[in-house]
Amino acid sequence: MAGPLEGVKIVELAGIGPSPYAAMLLADAGADILRLERASANAHSGAVSWDLLTRSRRSVGIDLKAPGAVDLVLDLVAQSDALIEGFRPGVAERLGLGPDACQAVNPKLVYGRMTGWGQEGPLGPRAGHDINYIALAGALWPMGRAGDRPLPPLNLVGDFGGGGMMLAFGLCAAIINARSSGQGQVVDAAMVDGAASLMTMTYAFSHAGLWREERGANLLDTGAHFYEVYETKDGAYFAVGAIERQFYAELLDGLGLSGRDDLPDQMNREHWEEMKELFSGIFATKTRDEWTAIFQDRDACATPVLAPSEVLNDRHLSARGTYVTNDGVLQPAPAPRFSKTPGEISSSPSEPGADTDEALGAWGVDADRLARLHASGAIS
Repeated sequence: MAGPLEGVKIVELAGIGPSPYAAMLLADAGADILRLERASANAHSGAVSWDLLTRSRRSVGIDLKAPGAVDLVLDLVAQSDALIEGFRPGVAERLGLGPDACQAVNPKLVYGRMTGWGQEGPLGPRAGHDINYIALAGALWPMGRAGDRPLPPLNLVGDFGGGGMMLAFGLCAAIINARSSGQGQVVDAAMVDGAASLMTMTYAFSHAGLWREERGANLLDTGAHFYEVYETKDGAYFAVGAIERQFYAELLDGLGLSGRDDLPDQMNREHWEEMKELFSGIFATKTRDEWTAIFQDRDACATPVLAPSEVLNDRHLSARGTYVTNDGVLQPAPAPRFSKTPGEISSSPSEPGADTDEALGAWGVDADRLARLHASGAIS
């Protein structure tokens, strides 16, 4: 069965990080995506790349500055639902592939732009990375323990949550609109905007007086003893998130604390630190696997902390197939899941340029034109 985006055609001007992640999500869901990128000198048909973000789509080797290359892209755009680009503002326009040029040949085209700072604003042309975008958006400040400096959460919040996922959502929404209205539009997906959007609940808590600005003093930032990570006897870790009282009661029971009348109320902040010390001492008496056995059938919101190399050993992840091995490489399975049109990893990632002739041929570029483009250096 084909994925829910079967029939959607997208041109991807290759970038790094969030834009290929957005394309991966869409391709796993069935979209036909051509990834246009600089070819590797050693690429050959059937070669597999290490870059899992480029899976489920074919790679076309192209030199956008060579004669005929831009015309080729515009011809591909003319038959596409969307285009994805991750250049700095103005670069696509200088190449002759900005929104105006592309929508001139396809008014229904959705033009997806992935940047850190956005297309407009004082920082628009400036460089940056995930840590910079989430810092300015107010998302980095709350992450960290009391008295310590902010701790970057890998590059998950800016690049992938606030960037790639937001772009994929924006493209899907705009494609739906274009199919009903007949008009495309530009999707300006900025990581700084996406990171800010992810902070909506935190701002709501703050407005309601439920969130303090200092780190490590709140419900969800390791301030509370019932939302914390504890070290176990074997040097591993166990995560606890028992916020609701019924789950907290199950947690206390699993820790052997049920029925004690000398414990403070769960939400009494004045006792959170002493409760952390109590919990830490108890968790240190057993191994991670022992605690897993105690809590695996309890509604205590208590789970082992797994290393990336351990995920296949977990009974829940294994039962759901959350991770898969494809061509011998462990990787996350497509998400989310669709009951009638399931997505799939349709192909392993190709080396840059490894699918050029096959992919362009499937999009209607004939053999004579392919030969001319090869001769001009436009494709390889």
